[in-house]
Amino acid sequence: MSRVAKKPVDLPQGVSATIAADAVTVKGAKGSLTLALRHGIKVVQKDKHLEVEPGTTEGAQALAGSARAHLANMVTGVSKGYEKKLELVGVGYRAAVQAKNLNLTLGFSHAIVYAIPEGITIETPTQTEILVKGVDRQRVGQIASEIRGFRPPEPYKGKGVKYSDEKISLKEAKKK
Repeated sequence: MSRVAKKPVDLPQGVSATIAADAVTVKGAKGSLTLALRHGIKVVQKDKHLEVEPGTTEGAQALAGSARAHLANMVTGVSKGYEKKLELVGVGYRAAVQAKNLNLTLGFSHAIVYAIPEGITIETPTQTEILVKGVDRQRVGQIASEIRGFRPPEPYKGKGVKYSDEKISLKEAKKK
């Protein structure tokens, strides 16, 4: 059995779990998330923690570790939430939130208007910073990746949209 699956997922104060036959719903202060369970995976609640038990079907032990990791991410998401920070590097690169849209000026001939999906919060503390927040770790990362994809950092000057903790290794310019 997976070493990850053996470790129980602790439920902090204010977080509750509802276990059905084929899904687990975790509710907390920030919202609720549901995980559909694959065939052969069983989740059991004991006291204030969840335990993942693989069945006897082939491949169930491999899926148990993934299910446990998803449950742990869900518990963290509904209690604390997730956040990704993006930075805009370049002259004239700006970001602004208007209603349910993120307006990006990234050096193209047109402005990029990105519709903010339901369940995700996007903030712009300054014109060159973007904060993507939400309870679902996968969706927060996906939205941040889509925004970065509009203008990824280029290797010569480092201009573009980058993660705040991302290091860009710059190439040396062509010599005469």
